[in-house]
Amino acid sequence: MAGQNLTLLTDLYELTMMQGYFQHKAQNETVIFDAFYRSNPQGGGYAISAGLEQVVDYIRNLHFSKEDIAYLAGLGIFEQDFLDYLESFHFSGDIYAITEGNVMFPREPMIKVIAPIMEAQLVETAILNIINHQSLIATKASRICYAAKGDGIMEFGLRRSQGPDAGIYGARAAIIGGCVGTSNVLAGQLFDVPVKGTHAHSWIMSFPDEYTAFKAYAGMYPSACILLVDTYDTLKSGVPNAIKVFKEMREAGIPLTFYGIRLDSGDLAYLSKKARKMLDEAGFTDAVISASNDLDEFLIDSLKAQGAAITSWGVGTNLITSRDCPSFGGVYKLAAIMDNNGEFIPKIKLSENSEKVTNPGNKTIYRIYEKDSGKIKADLICLVGERFDENKPLLLFDPLEPWKKTKLAAGTYIMKELLVPIFLKGKCVYDSPSVMEIREICQKELNTLWDETRRLVNPHKIYVDLSAKLYDMKINLLDKMSER
Repeated sequence: MAGQNLTLLTDLYELTMMQGYFQHKAQNETVIFDAFYRSNPQGGGYAISAGLEQVVDYIRNLHFSKEDIAYLAGLGIFEQDFLDYLESFHFSGDIYAITEGNVMFPREPMIKVIAPIMEAQLVETAILNIINHQSLIATKASRICYAAKGDGIMEFGLRRSQGPDAGIYGARAAIIGGCVGTSNVLAGQLFDVPVKGTHAHSWIMSFPDEYTAFKAYAGMYPSACILLVDTYDTLKSGVPNAIKVFKEMREAGIPLTFYGIRLDSGDLAYLSKKARKMLDEAGFTDAVISASNDLDEFLIDSLKAQGAAITSWGVGTNLITSRDCPSFGGVYKLAAIMDNNGEFIPKIKLSENSEKVTNPGNKTIYRIYEKDSGKIKADLICLVGERFDENKPLLLFDPLEPWKKTKLAAGTYIMKELLVPIFLKGKCVYDSPSVMEIREICQKELNTLWDETRRLVNPHKIYVDLSAKLYDMKINLLDKMSER
């Protein structure tokens, strides 16, 4: 939670490497690390940035308490002079990031850390833990909301999440991705987001009969009366009893402001269409039909295609766990080391897999929009300090297949830098918006994607290109490495 000291939320090797740097790197040289991911989750065409506020809180509270030092000393692997150093440890570097709610794509830096190497090494694990989880859930939520085509999606996966933190911060990310509310009351309190819910089958079963249960619930919550109708028999019992209660409310002069039924089992397409007809014939044409039952974006998309009369969806397990893709896969790689003259020397990681070869140097990202449509044309990774003129043609090429080129005519595109400063010299210079404000940002950013990029299956790829200067640097480094 806010203000919590998570300094030991790290892998042991970060600390053992820190001790190694302490003993062998007299200058504690400044380095650049990039956090990025290699492929979009869930087979999609994009990802959503989420979790930055928690990263900021983590960095602000980064320190080794006396209890932390005592625990590390007890492991028997750390020297006393290193432990003495940790007593006064604090983060003094710079952090740049793609801010929350923005769409992002593979291989571009989500977060860039510029700091003395011991500091930059320590923060790796926690940054990845926070950003990987929330970006994964926000992306999953955005896909589910897209499938619902404007219908409200409520997140209620807390009981199926992998522990309290996953439930709390998963709910936060789900709201950022587009959900209208969560069942998680603590998340509602912490992040000031809407909380929503109805009742369980046990409520119905605890009364002598279904009608009595519905009537009691309607008496307590007349302005938010959604009745679960599938406990015994949806069409023969549940819907007729709900209609009976709605009629009594109307006859008593009780305003039916937000009311309807929820389906949690059976053939949702068939049952919703039958229930819609029954409700309409009874004069309740504005009654909501909500549905749950192990939903995900593909099932919602299928139900929509079948003409299901559902306008509100509750999604739990498959959202809060991102069941079909439970890991985001972000990584954290060294990109440059500062020399004695204050210049950054680019570093590159090689691999037999071309997609795992890193991009070297001190980089930033420009997002390129088509001027007429406002849609994203491509992202351009370049070196810090490079300048581009929107009134001149711009040549883009795929860094993995450089013969694939696109030339944008002068005046037909707009560029925006994505990486913004979060910490400078250890001081936070960024104010995080509220979760609901980030949700609005996300919706606007999602509207800059082409429909072809948002489709659930075989989406169109948004290209992430390298500037010519960065590409040449990368090729030169690769050539030098091959000569060894």
